[in-house]
Amino acid sequence: MYYQKILEEIIEEIRPTLGEGAVADYIPALAEVDPCQFGIAISTMDGEDFAAGDAFKPFSIQSISKVFNLALAMRLCDDDLWSRVGVEPSGNAFNSLSQLEYEHGIPRNPFINAGALVITDSIISRSSEPVDVILEFARSCAGNPDITYDEEVFRSELAHGHRNRALINYLCSFDNIANDTEQILTTYFYQCSLAMTCMDLARSFRFLANAGRMPGSVSPILSSHQTRRINSLMMTCGTYDEAGEFAFHVGLPCKSGVGGGIVAIVPKQMSICVWSPALGPKGNSLAGMQALELFCQKTGLAIF
Repeated sequence: MYYQKILEEIIEEIRPTLGEGAVADYIPALAEVDPCQFGIAISTMDGEDFAAGDAFKPFSIQSISKVFNLALAMRLCDDDLWSRVGVEPSGNAFNSLSQLEYEHGIPRNPFINAGALVITDSIISRSSEPVDVILEFARSCAGNPDITYDEEVFRSELAHGHRNRALINYLCSFDNIANDTEQILTTYFYQCSLAMTCMDLARSFRFLANAGRMPGSVSPILSSHQTRRINSLMMTCGTYDEAGEFAFHVGLPCKSGVGGGIVAIVPKQMSICVWSPALGPKGNSLAGMQALELFCQKTGLAIF
């Protein structure tokens, strides 16, 4: 299949709509990002890479980092992890306080903010240098030792992350936090500030398309059972409270971030990353969702 030609066609088709929506201005450092940028990259199980647009420009991956952290936590922890966080779609905003109250301090899934804070807490319990461990894991998955944190984004989130501070205090009130809250928040804001390119992310997520193993690697990152669980969560919970729309229009496991990135998995074939900073009302990239839908239409690739 002529993937390069398809990617270039997608860019031309969505170009007139680039910039529609709004950047995530509740994080001041993201408010300054040009909303008209767009990149798309594919990395296949055969070791081929394809890219178009701004696919090699680093951006703040935000909640896409929750997949890295969940994979790390599943490597480090046993199944007791799932007594602290659920696996159901939320149906509410990713930073909802009322849902956490209703659920008695057990976050609905690992990809809403409250669930991600619990996952970060579990990593801290098993690592003396969690910020370094998270960074090295992302670098290893991408095969890029130059990946780093965006300090400006980190400081911006640290100064303005009031709702996340409220969420972690709610979690503490239900005895679902084990470590110092400031360390958890610092680690969490660092993970969200990871700066990666579309190509970095496409390469990073190949293990999720390959039963937990990077193509050509002897040692698995996760077991096939663990990988299936993460893909299931991406399908049902990976795009906030718009997961049904993504399943309906795209039909692939996806994880999005308010930095404008979305990563999708085609099992046994490839991973795809799209990026465009302008978001829809539910926090997902408008152009990114449109591009993924076009990609599936043009290639016939989907899990259904």
